[in-house]
Amino acid sequence: MKIILVGIQGSGKSTQGNLLRDKLGVPYLSTGHIFREIAKEKTTLGRYIKETMTAGYLIPDKKTNEIVSDYLERPEYEKGYILDGYPRTYAQAKAFKNGIDKVIYLDVPDKEALWRLAFRTNENGEVREDETLAAIKKRIELFHKFTEPVLEYYKTKGKLVTINGEQSIEEIHKEIMDKLNK
Repeated sequence: MKIILVGIQGSGKSTQGNLLRDKLGVPYLSTGHIFREIAKEKTTLGRYIKETMTAGYLIPDKKTNEIVSDYLERPEYEKGYILDGYPRTYAQAKAFKNGIDKVIYLDVPDKEALWRLAFRTNENGEVREDETLAAIKKRIELFHKFTEPVLEYYKTKGKLVTINGEQSIEEIHKEIMDKLNK
């Protein structure tokens, strides 16, 4: 099964992605994680990605498409995947040719997402460098501008499932599984 998770930062995509990975037995792939790993590299691309993310901007479509395509060519993604954070723009959605089964939109109001993110830390208990209040607000603004058209694109294709992301983790997961007929 090939699933895309969409939602503003703080909507619970990674939580649900990991639950779905365990339940469905397909790998979970987060573009945010991929980009943070690249940003750690002492390369031109690594510095560029780090600066772009820290400022709260999106990685350009062409570069994002290349990186995601390279990852999805790996053997572990042949039988399916749960993809978080891609596509984020209409151009990325149109360029993506991987036969998606469902697009799950975790609908959470901006205020709720900001509240959740105010308390989120990395694995060391520190606030992540790319999660300053200014960067988070910028990404939420960009979500509305660039990603909402992606939702409409998949809706017209009959692939979009909208989930109320303000429910408990368990209720959200149950609703997703029900919509996937699993």
